[in-house]
Amino acid sequence: MRHGKYPFIIGFLAVPVTLYVTFVVAAYVQTFQLAFTDWSGLGPISYVGFDNFVELWNDELFWRSVQHNLFLLLALPIITIAIALVFAFLLNVGGGHRGGTTKGVWGSKVYRIIFFFPQLLALAIVAVIFGRVYSPDDSGLINGLLPAGWDPILFLADKQLAMLCILAVLVWQSVGFYVVLFSAGMGSVPTEIYEAAALDGANRVTLFFRITIPLLWSTIQVAWVYLGIAAFDVFALVNIMSVERGGPDGATSVLSLMIYRNAFEFSQAGYASALGVSLFILTLAFAALTLRVTRRDAVEL
Repeated sequence: MRHGKYPFIIGFLAVPVTLYVTFVVAAYVQTFQLAFTDWSGLGPISYVGFDNFVELWNDELFWRSVQHNLFLLLALPIITIAIALVFAFLLNVGGGHRGGTTKGVWGSKVYRIIFFFPQLLALAIVAVIFGRVYSPDDSGLINGLLPAGWDPILFLADKQLAMLCILAVLVWQSVGFYVVLFSAGMGSVPTEIYEAAALDGANRVTLFFRITIPLLWSTIQVAWVYLGIAAFDVFALVNIMSVERGGPDGATSVLSLMIYRNAFEFSQAGYASALGVSLFILTLAFAALTLRVTRRDAVEL
């Protein structure tokens, strides 16, 4: 049996590893290669060295897109994790100590389904729905509720509001998954810990900050990385919801949208590849920095 173990493992992994290398690793390698060319997507390829990266450095829209991604990178994880933690705490511990056990608020099982529902919708569908919610005329859900005579609010056409509107949609779509994730983490915490703290006089705020968050720190860390990566990939929302695809006047432009437009609209596949390399480096740097900064000793139960 021992002699046949390694051939079996190799045979089992050969097909998936080959597919991964062919369609993922090879694609990354090819993108790095194309970043040093002026390829249009068709025709011959000629190498131009670092010209694409020099153009990136001098591209004002690129830096504005980076700023927008960094804004989402900070705001999306903070807001989503904060809301999800509070809701998960209420669903699991917020009901207090009753009948010898710690319970969530009344109807917590139903609330879990309601919170998770947006996660079942494709991001494109969410974008179309909120495009109508933010519509600048009376057909829009918000503007339709304004009193007669009020000027409509141009949510997606206002440079100051457009990115905030997209952030709100991202939070709405994401928070349900992390409510369920944190609820699962809280469910693995022995109820005796909460009960002992409650008997010692700890209120809900103390239970939340002194017990729940430390015990869920590793889960929060993973959630932060996932949400940070999601903040770099908001192509669908921006492409469908924004005015003039990244407007008004570049106020909602992000790197993923720039990559798509340069590759498929402007026929600048080499420049799009350089943008992709930049996005790849930023994503890796964020993940490594987050894991490094948030690293702490695990709390033993």
